[in-house]
Amino acid sequence: MLFNSYIFIFLFFPLTLIGYYGLNHFGKHKAALAFLTAMSMWFYGYNNIYYLIILIVSILANYALSLCMNRARVQSHKRIFLCVGILLNIGILFYFKYYDFFIENLNVLFRSDFPLLRLVLPLGISFYTFQQLSYVIDSYKGECDTYGFLEYTAYVSFFPQLIAGPIVYHSELIPQFRDAASRKLDFRNLSRGIYAFSLGLAKKVLIADTFSKVVAIGYDHIADLNTPSVILVMVCYSLQIYFDFSGYCDMAYGMSYMLGIKLPFNFNSPYKACSISDFWDRWHMTLTRFFTRYVYIPLGGNRCSKAKNYLNVLIVFLVSGLWHGANWTFIIWGLMHGILSVLERIFRNMPLRLPRMLKVGATFLFVTFAWSLFRADSLSDAGLLWTQLFCGGFGPLYQPITDKFGDLMEISFLHRAGLGTVMTSYPWIPVTAFTLLTLTACFTMKNTQEKTAQMKLTNRKILVVILLMLWSILSLSEISEFLYFNF
Repeated sequence: MLFNSYIFIFLFFPLTLIGYYGLNHFGKHKAALAFLTAMSMWFYGYNNIYYLIILIVSILANYALSLCMNRARVQSHKRIFLCVGILLNIGILFYFKYYDFFIENLNVLFRSDFPLLRLVLPLGISFYTFQQLSYVIDSYKGECDTYGFLEYTAYVSFFPQLIAGPIVYHSELIPQFRDAASRKLDFRNLSRGIYAFSLGLAKKVLIADTFSKVVAIGYDHIADLNTPSVILVMVCYSLQIYFDFSGYCDMAYGMSYMLGIKLPFNFNSPYKACSISDFWDRWHMTLTRFFTRYVYIPLGGNRCSKAKNYLNVLIVFLVSGLWHGANWTFIIWGLMHGILSVLERIFRNMPLRLPRMLKVGATFLFVTFAWSLFRADSLSDAGLLWTQLFCGGFGPLYQPITDKFGDLMEISFLHRAGLGTVMTSYPWIPVTAFTLLTLTACFTMKNTQEKTAQMKLTNRKILVVILLMLWSILSLSEISEFLYFNF
């Protein structure tokens, strides 16, 4: 089930709110948590019951291992359960996500002919696997309270963050399930949650999905693009993934707020970053902290020689790239970020001081260039795109792009408003203006978390919410998945 679908907006989530707060109102707190868990299971298994079975098996296995560790009296026994837990989680992830990638490269390297499994990747498996992996490791360290099975299941399956994050620690979510204050309907939280959800829905439906049309045409016809068209496609994908992921985070944050739960920030205006390190402190923040806590620090972090520290950074970014997908494009993308992060550390103390605006611009250009590799289906496609970028020549934008953009409902409205002649004569204006306006918003506007935390309910805010919801719902004719569902 998708957040940006009619069944979710008009049926699933209203039922969830009514049932959860209704049961809590009558003092049925355990039943309320069970209801929330059941709704989360429905949400996850709605499109494919096969996904739900995998999730349930994973929950049962990890909870059982954690119980065994808590009851073990000998340290060596705990260590065995820890190893089993790590191998189980990494093994499940490898089987579904990386098996075919490994076999394909093995076949190329040794000219073998091992068959591929062609497995369908279960939604959100990377997210809930990492979440449970953190729980198993923390159980080994003795950093977990005694949680009941229902609490643990609710923690793993909590639907706002189940399939695209944030990656939440048990200590952040389960205590909120137990908190009596969070079980009561708070109209301030409700209004803030609706506001955040409406902003997130608009980002996804009105902005990200609009850019996706340009990006899809561009990457399907790379050889036909000239230099201006390649630049446009690259910037549009940079904006598409920004608003797609930002929109999901806003909706997850807003729904949790409405349920009395506060999720950790996961997206903090990353295109305002002035370095790659700053970018990763702002983009997918909970993934960055997971790798820092469970990969970077165990490797030695910065408590070692500079050379070893640089190697640790490269390993973390390599793992991050591989986590995003089973393709060499993701691995090289991760290494690109890792190499630049190491270079930043090497030259950090240089006396040269650049204006912040220049550093922000340079960081955005690098991130956008790297995103082109992230989006490409193969290294050869990325190479062709870069060839067209530098050698494609100049001229008008690729016509199918401007034609597709001209078919949008909003552009049709502008035609009826009397701007048709201008846009027909200069078909590049709508897509270029929309791109520049959106890009400007990334660098200048506050993010949703800041707006929500400071929000005071006013008539203007109510009007904004109503207009955004209506506009977004009217634009839901083509319901698309979020990009991070693929990871």
